[in-house]
Amino acid sequence: MNYDTLPHILADRPHPRVLRLTLNRPDQLNALTPDMHRALTDVWREIDADPSVSVVIVTGAGRGFSAGGDLDLVGRMMEDFETRIRVWKEARDMVYNMIGCSKPIISAINGPAVGAGLVVALMADITIAGHSAKLIDGHTKLGVAAGDHAPIIWPLLCGMAKAKYYLMTCEPLDGIEAERIGLVSLAVPDDVLQARALETAVRLAEGPQSALRWTKHSMNLWLQQARPIFEAAVAMEFLGFTGPELPEGVQALRERRKPSFVPGSPI
Repeated sequence: MNYDTLPHILADRPHPRVLRLTLNRPDQLNALTPDMHRALTDVWREIDADPSVSVVIVTGAGRGFSAGGDLDLVGRMMEDFETRIRVWKEARDMVYNMIGCSKPIISAINGPAVGAGLVVALMADITIAGHSAKLIDGHTKLGVAAGDHAPIIWPLLCGMAKAKYYLMTCEPLDGIEAERIGLVSLAVPDDVLQARALETAVRLAEGPQSALRWTKHSMNLWLQQARPIFEAAVAMEFLGFTGPELPEGVQALRERRKPSFVPGSPI
């Protein structure tokens, strides 16, 4: 497999059996372009079929993991039905392909991880956050339902009470708090984050591959049971792209101000 052609994603091999993917738009906090979003949907199938890879690390270049979806893409999704449906399918497949990839995935979460970036960070099998990481789902603040990964995994990781609180309020969590509530596997000092992720990856890469992959498969059956919940949540999220709240949420984000949503709802 040739990973060098992935758009704005650097691929390297810090160990012969470990593939490291680094999201690489540091000037934009690694916000996902349409091509990056598509690549981060499809690459897990390639990795699953690649006999040279035993473990994957995913991280971000510079001072952040990923600021989420590019606002230009969000704008096109609001305006164009075909774009909206394409991204809806990618959003579903990104989660399913990460669950279905037989190789263990490790995320090294450095700095902000928001929206679609948070999907990649938290759907990894082992999630290691720097102490100053900043995890924000952000969907409800933008004006759409928290759908693209949260309902399938947050309640399982940190419980329903914490999941509802953070998904409804969009309050950020640093790495220490995320570890305390069980949202991530580990929180470590920022200066050892990458070394700890690589140490863990090498340990797995040199371990019993069938045992590790079957363990991942069996544990992920918990997530497979939640597929109907996830499907409904993603559908409601994308229904919001046709509604009146998202334009105000996007404009407020562009202007770096608090959104002013109109009270009341037809629901």
